[in-house]
Amino acid sequence: MKTGLIFDMDGTLWDSSENVAAAWSERIRQLYPERRGVSKSEIMGVMGLTMDKIADILFGDLPEKERYELLDQCGKYENGYLRKHGGVLYPELEETLKKLSESYPLYIVSNCQSGYIEAFLDHYGFGKYFADIECYGNNLKEKSDNIALVMERNKLDRALYIGDIQGDCNAAEKAGAEFIHAAYGFGTIDHEVPELESFSKLPELLETL
Repeated sequence: MKTGLIFDMDGTLWDSSENVAAAWSERIRQLYPERRGVSKSEIMGVMGLTMDKIADILFGDLPEKERYELLDQCGKYENGYLRKHGGVLYPELEETLKKLSESYPLYIVSNCQSGYIEAFLDHYGFGKYFADIECYGNNLKEKSDNIALVMERNKLDRALYIGDIQGDCNAAEKAGAEFIHAAYGFGTIDHEVPELESFSKLPELLETL
């Protein structure tokens, strides 16, 4: 039986909210000098949502086409910024990924724009730990569809999705994956699921599942 671990990004592997806010604010000021930037708390409030929903929330005062174009510009600028500056990794992340990769194939599925996962992997040199990645920006598919897609193309008999918000849990269950809650992240879950108090405890938790 082939078992794989699929990870969410924000609130699970790292917290990039401060640098995302800095990058978006820089780009917004370049394109709309009269417009204020975005705060870290605003970015944290929309993390995990698909990009179209983020545009509607943060730039809803702009015409639809314009708000999506602005979001696209912010996302592209953000990718370069994060590739250079990175974010805040959760404690013992690389050590734990290395240990996990010796026993399981690892994957990432996120609702982010194209290039965001690659910026994370490139900045830290983590590409060697992950067998496959997928995101909303690549195919405009919901997270549940992309979890299922990664499961199918990697021929997984069993998949565990590790994420931090209710939407992650819903997506995993819809895709037919088991869910582990990264309780140190940004959200809570409305029913009982296995809980991970710190990323470094994941190998130990997996032994009980």
